[in-house]
Amino acid sequence: MKLKKNDNVKVLAGKDKGKTGRILKIDHESQRVVVQGVNMVKKTMKRRSQQDQGGIKEIEAPIHVSNVAFLLKNGQTSKIGMKVDEKSGKVRYAKKTGEVI
Repeated sequence: MKLKKNDNVKVLAGKDKGKTGRILKIDHESQRVVVQGVNMVKKTMKRRSQQDQGGIKEIEAPIHVSNVAFLLKNGQTSKIGMKVDEKSGKVRYAKKTGEVI
């Protein structure tokens, strides 16, 4: 998986198609990512202590990595490639523009 935590991505499919957000969590085993503000679901939370409030809370649910694309600074989406740089070694770059990420 070439996406990393804190990358900005755009959702390509599903109920939140077109929304953008930052990756909060990555699960490499199931190839799913949690994107901030995308795929919000309601979950019932049990009260754990006297100060803790239980009830229904909205959280971000994971979506498959194939349904998101890396978002460039100019608003376009791009695939990510890997190349070896003489100075810094292995780097990620945007295949559409060629710029190093």
